[in-house]
Amino acid sequence: MLVDPTQLDRLVAQIGEEILARVRAAEPVCASCAGSCSEACAARTGQVVAAGADRVSSCSRVASLAPSLAALIDHTLLKPEATRDDIRRLCQEARRHGFASVCVNPFWVSLAAAELKASPVKVCTVVGFPLGASVTAVKVAEAGAALRDGAHELDMVINIGALRSGDQETVLADIRAVAQAAHSAGAILKTILETALLDDNQKVIACTLARLAGADFVKTSTGFGPGGATAQDVALMRLTVGPGLGVKASGGIRSLEDLKSMVAAGATRIGASASVKILEAARA
Repeated sequence: MLVDPTQLDRLVAQIGEEILARVRAAEPVCASCAGSCSEACAARTGQVVAAGADRVSSCSRVASLAPSLAALIDHTLLKPEATRDDIRRLCQEARRHGFASVCVNPFWVSLAAAELKASPVKVCTVVGFPLGASVTAVKVAEAGAALRDGAHELDMVINIGALRSGDQETVLADIRAVAQAAHSAGAILKTILETALLDDNQKVIACTLARLAGADFVKTSTGFGPGGATAQDVALMRLTVGPGLGVKASGGIRSLEDLKSMVAAGATRIGASASVKILEAARA
């Protein structure tokens, strides 16, 4: 969707006011109570589905849900000290458990692509990570290299400083350029907002710009910022983007309870390094 730059501020402000008004009028997000499961809280489940979630957690027969839980998860290893053997192990775990993807730093994309050849597990990598402060041309070049090496999904950090400065045109153009690079190669783009650095109005603006720029997902956090995913942020992001975009919760998700609260709030993808531990808890 192309937007007239002279109308961009007005459009985003209008959407932001509408979204925040709905948030202020809504009930608090049910992030951790026993009623977050579908059997114990049918009314809440209906609200979650209406908000755009396409999967909802349930406390009944959790072990039988483990494969669907695995399909929500990007099995992630972004530590700078990760070794070749660590990446191979990550890929083996992803293949064994049926995770949606492995998420690795760009240097490891070619290795991950080779390890996961003929596997349904996707290869995801990061762009402009973890600060988002690279110029757009560098992000596009980084995206192109990763796509040539075999990446299927890109998780790009938005220009956080530009967003906080009110420079919406720069943020929009930055996301759009990387989205076009991803889509031209048949890949998808997730935009990382780093929600812990933003107020609610800025989160709404960032989600709106991501949608206007053609991104496929909005994502909470890098895992390297001052805070990670919260159910409240996920619910706000889902409310802003509606059912048309994915919402990825990432950063600090270390337990099955964390995952369930994020899905109940509207997340359709989870980024976690504790993925195996979460599945083991589901099957216990």
